[in-house]
Parts: sequence; C-alpha cells; structure tokens
Amino acid sequence: MRDRRRPLTSDWQWQQSAACRGMSSSTFFSPPGERGRARREREERARRVCGRCAVADICAATALRHGEPYGVWGGLSDSQRRRLSRGAEDAAGQQDTPAR
Repeated sequence: MRDRRRPLTSDWQWQQSAACRGMSSSTFFSPPGERGRARREREERARRVCGRCAVADICAATALRHGEPYGVWGGLSDSQRRRLSRGAEDAAGQQDTPAR
C-alpha cells in the first residue's frame, strides 16, 4: 500500500516549467492580516505571472484536486477555488438526486 502522506512527484513535475519558478512566494501567498487593496494588488501581480505561464491550467487543477486552501494557483485565488469547488460539489449532488 502506498504512503499517502508523501506527494507523488509526478503530481508536481509541472512546477519545473512554471513561470513562477524561482520567484518569491510572497507574490502568491498573503502575509498575515493582508486585506483590501493590498491583497487585490498582490493577487493581480500573481495573476499576471500566471497569465504568461505555460502550465497555469495544470497548476489550477492541481490546487483544486488537492484542496489547496491558500494562495494564487494557476491564476485562481483561494476564494475563487472555494467557489469552484462548491459549485462542483453542488453539481455532483444534483446528479445524485433521483428524478421525480
């Protein structure tokens, strides 16, 4: 049985091609207490990096799959990913509901 606590390197190999590789994580992750304009501006800087990234789609999908709660991944903020995840859960719940 595989140890699930250790990430599969194949899940993360795309990072070698990421536009953010080698950049400070402070562009993508908020410091404690960051709010309002400062947060919006930092997230916009991160989105610009993601906008020119060849692996942004894979990055966003990985963050969604792993339930990453913090930061900008593939151009999506944590709040955007939460909304997408909730929407997917709602859609899945509707599919499971028997028709009347």
